[in-house]
Amino acid sequence: MHSHALKTEPVSNMPTSANQDAFTSYIAGAAIAPTGREIRLHDPSTGAVWATAFVSDEAVDLATASAANAFVSEPWASMTGYERAVLLRKLGALIAANADRLGALESLANGKSHAATSAEMKATAAWYDYYASALDTQDDILRTVSRTADARIVREPVGVVVAITPFNGALSLGTWKLAPALAMGNAVILKPPAEAPGSSIALAELAIEAGFPVGIVNVVIGDAIASEALATHRDVQMVSFTGSTATAKVLGAKVAASMKRFVCEAGGKSAHIVFADGDIDGAVIAATQGAFSGSGQTCVAGSRILVQSEIYDTFVERYIASVGRIRLGHPSSPRAHIGPVANKRQYQRINNFVSEAIEAGARVASGGQRPDLGPELAEGYWVQPTVVLDVSSDMRICREEIFGPVVTVQRFESEDEAISMANGVEYGLAAGFWTRDIDRVRRVSRRLQAGTVWVNTYRAINLRVPFGGYKQSGIGRENGVEAMEEFSQIKAIVVEHGPAADPFAN
Repeated sequence: MHSHALKTEPVSNMPTSANQDAFTSYIAGAAIAPTGREIRLHDPSTGAVWATAFVSDEAVDLATASAANAFVSEPWASMTGYERAVLLRKLGALIAANADRLGALESLANGKSHAATSAEMKATAAWYDYYASALDTQDDILRTVSRTADARIVREPVGVVVAITPFNGALSLGTWKLAPALAMGNAVILKPPAEAPGSSIALAELAIEAGFPVGIVNVVIGDAIASEALATHRDVQMVSFTGSTATAKVLGAKVAASMKRFVCEAGGKSAHIVFADGDIDGAVIAATQGAFSGSGQTCVAGSRILVQSEIYDTFVERYIASVGRIRLGHPSSPRAHIGPVANKRQYQRINNFVSEAIEAGARVASGGQRPDLGPELAEGYWVQPTVVLDVSSDMRICREEIFGPVVTVQRFESEDEAISMANGVEYGLAAGFWTRDIDRVRRVSRRLQAGTVWVNTYRAINLRVPFGGYKQSGIGRENGVEAMEEFSQIKAIVVEHGPAADPFAN
């Protein structure tokens, strides 16, 4: 294995194992008593325990009762869209004001650099302002159905929504669910991973501070059993899930059996295509950030880079040099580009993917070894940014989601081959390609089987643009005004203004 020169950054001050804390589910505006199964939360940088969380079987019933009661109670039930918009904007402002604290909690949960998570929190605040503004577009539709009757088409809240969030962005990706759900008048139960509850609880506390009624935002700390119990509970009307495809299938089947609404954003194995006529330098920059931001722990990571043969050698040389400039370091270091992966389970899984690929004949061109970051970080879950060459499309490393800083690079000859390779996996969350040919832009973007296609850029997620997957990557859409449709239901109110017609009069 070739280990490219690796830049590292030292440890600096941030909440660590020295700041012990205990998290319990947050229900009806308060933390419940610390009872039930205790889970140790490990700092991914050091492997040390920094806090504990309590999984309580009682939390599910308490949270659903709280949300169901709040949904039908005053003032929430009669609150106008304008009044909800005021609260949303207050919550967004509070998130921005607390970005550093929220970012630190996210970093401790997923290993991302504190600079990245703080910026993420500030960006997250904009979601609440956007959906507050979008409420102004939600007008009833009046349709004439006959000479004497009309119909009013209205959108109403679904009811109690369970939002199951992932470890790589419990607060930021949770906001993709929470903001539109609240905008449409729902009550929400956030269910973050048991190992990453801190930021979600802080968010629920800020919702109370912003003025949302008690019980409208609740947090349940739980495992897969709790997720299933929430998803199938009689008082829950909708489940929105972000996580693996395997879990989405199991959970979705149970939700469907109880006739609830189910929206999910699941796994991805996104292709990032570089055609010979594209901007190589721009593609190198985008492919580096698109694959390794957040230590590759993003569902849209461009983990399969496909490069046309004419430029393959040039691209690979520049790409490896670009990856070699990535600095690993403790999340608190202002100069660290990326931190560790979130937990030991992911660390082992990622390394297994690389080892298996090497045994199958692949070659590691950069990374592939555990970095030496000094004794303080020796037990952390550190993975070098890794570039794997000489792979074939049938290898597991090219077919399955790794969710870590590992990228494969393959060559292709023709446009048709590139599209076939890109579409040749079960996922369809995102894709990207580089070209200067406007006709190719139209052709390729339409043929790629992905919910989002980026052209001459990558990972350019915007709150105004709907996001979701094709094939095994999901059901429904988040972001944009389309998310408001997901978190609401349509009612038709038909009014007859004329005399009743008696079909049995004669």
